[in-house]
Amino acid sequence: MRIAMMGAGGIGGYVGARLAEAGGDVSFIARGAHLEAMRRNGLRIRSDTGDVFLPTVSASAAPADIGPVDLVIFAVKLYDTETAAAALGPLIAGNTRVVTLQNGIDGIEILRRHVRGDKVIGGATYLSGFIGKPGEIVHAGGHRDILVGGHGDPLIHDLQALCNRAIGLDLKPVADIDSVLWEKFVVLAAFSGGTSLMRSGIGPILADAEARIFIEQLRDEGMAIAAAAGHPLAEGFEDRVVARWAVLPPHVKSSMANDLDRGKPIEVAWLSGRMHELGMKLGVATPGHTAVFRALHLHASGGGAGAIPEKA
Repeated sequence: MRIAMMGAGGIGGYVGARLAEAGGDVSFIARGAHLEAMRRNGLRIRSDTGDVFLPTVSASAAPADIGPVDLVIFAVKLYDTETAAAALGPLIAGNTRVVTLQNGIDGIEILRRHVRGDKVIGGATYLSGFIGKPGEIVHAGGHRDILVGGHGDPLIHDLQALCNRAIGLDLKPVADIDSVLWEKFVVLAAFSGGTSLMRSGIGPILADAEARIFIEQLRDEGMAIAAAAGHPLAEGFEDRVVARWAVLPPHVKSSMANDLDRGKPIEVAWLSGRMHELGMKLGVATPGHTAVFRALHLHASGGGAGAIPEKA
């Protein structure tokens, strides 16, 4: 099975490297200094689960250099989705599937404007990572599960078998991927908004009474939005979310918070901004998410004041 990773950042780089380490035929679509470093020096993963070093990788900025594949794992940032989706053509053959591992709830719809709908399979993961320096991915933690649709699809079965041989990946096909995507949207919008706006790892936030109230407010607003949109979350969801956060290492932040620290573009418009937009549409108050969206909008395109300079 030939696999193309559309995006080689924190998620695409990590998942692709683990699949390649397990024997998968993996190519990476990347760009800029990260691509040049991968071509020159290979790809390195730093992880508490175990480091990976791939001395030689197939990597290009142009999908045409890779050609048709069996599976595309689409792992670009939400603000790059339209451009990346429009570039997928050379990777797509008759039986190709595109599995999206993105945040938010909009990626699948955008992809289906460029790729035939039955080829697109939703997916979700809580893995966290970021580009530490060009050619190197830092795995920042998160749960190892990758949940995908396509239950019963032979290609997804083959991907699951490859993940079973990989370290640190546990792929699980599910029957109702829409519910999974909405649950992740609610959890991640709160986690991203809270850790980004408060500039803190999750541990200190949960330990501080006022900070904890705020991140739980973001969670509750998201739950109200999901219910109003026809995707109510199961009873006990509130406690499960906090329990999930509580077992993370205290320093762990969202990828959006890491991007904010580094002066990179952030996905706030697609997370808290989307909650704000849906709240306006559905008549649900979202004062917390609206505050996050408005406060961080200044930094949405990256390079904002207060960014932590990149190390040379």
